[in-house]
Amino acid sequence: MPEQPGPFQTPEEAFQYLRRLGSAADKDIDLAEAALALGLVFLPGLNIDRYRQHLRRLFEQVAEDFQSHLRKKEADTLALRVRVLRRVIHETNGYQGDEKNYDDIQNANFIRVIERRRGLPVSLGIIYIFLARKAGWACEGLNFPGHFIVRMEKDSARIIIDPFKEGQEMNAALLRQLLKSIIGKNAELSHNFYDPVSNREILLRLENNLKKRLIDGEDYAQAIIAAEAIEAFSPQEYRTYLDKGVLYAKLGQNSQAITALEAYIEKTPHAKEKQQALRLLQQIKTESD
Repeated sequence: MPEQPGPFQTPEEAFQYLRRLGSAADKDIDLAEAALALGLVFLPGLNIDRYRQHLRRLFEQVAEDFQSHLRKKEADTLALRVRVLRRVIHETNGYQGDEKNYDDIQNANFIRVIERRRGLPVSLGIIYIFLARKAGWACEGLNFPGHFIVRMEKDSARIIIDPFKEGQEMNAALLRQLLKSIIGKNAELSHNFYDPVSNREILLRLENNLKKRLIDGEDYAQAIIAAEAIEAFSPQEYRTYLDKGVLYAKLGQNSQAITALEAYIEKTPHAKEKQQALRLLQQIKTESD
């Protein structure tokens, strides 16, 4: 029986898919499919089904590897599940954290990550979460600042792993060391760093990484597309209107900048942010006169 086509095949259909996610319950978001949609909006003409097939093959390898251990009468433990994921993702398929070219924009596009087998912590973390959940295993991303990590659970056992470091198990000492390398030597672990993040928040981390790299590269037109993608799947993220306002202004598209900033001013609940945006809006209107 032929496989059914995915919910989108083109960048325009991917945007429509992301907009549907904007009103979907978080639990109903297919994390890997959404990450593919976020990648496809920048890549017209690409055959997206190749990447769906790759993800299916990854899961088939996970299922076969896991079952082979069970056939040998090995116990179904959390350690075994983690070991299977590590082997399939990193050893069999060669995925790695891109330490040499961390800021390469391709590391934040899920499609390019699959092509290159290189990525950021969050893009590699999405692969872990996708495969684990498809296998019926508990796996979630954590609210750790500046570096995406995931936690797997089974019964009373928990393991935190770093997808960027080939699934290295992270104990408190390693997490503290990681935190200090990101925030500074005086940083200390906080209990909220272990809070789970939603599917939508994971996608936000992925797309914000992409948007930042586009802005850093002064590709403001593409950065607007990233902001619009965020607006599509996470319409409550009112700060995307500020991003678009600033980016349109940089491109000299003042009427679009004004429209975006007016929307931001209407939506922001913070008086200080509203006042700052009003000043920027007035400046752009003055320049447009």
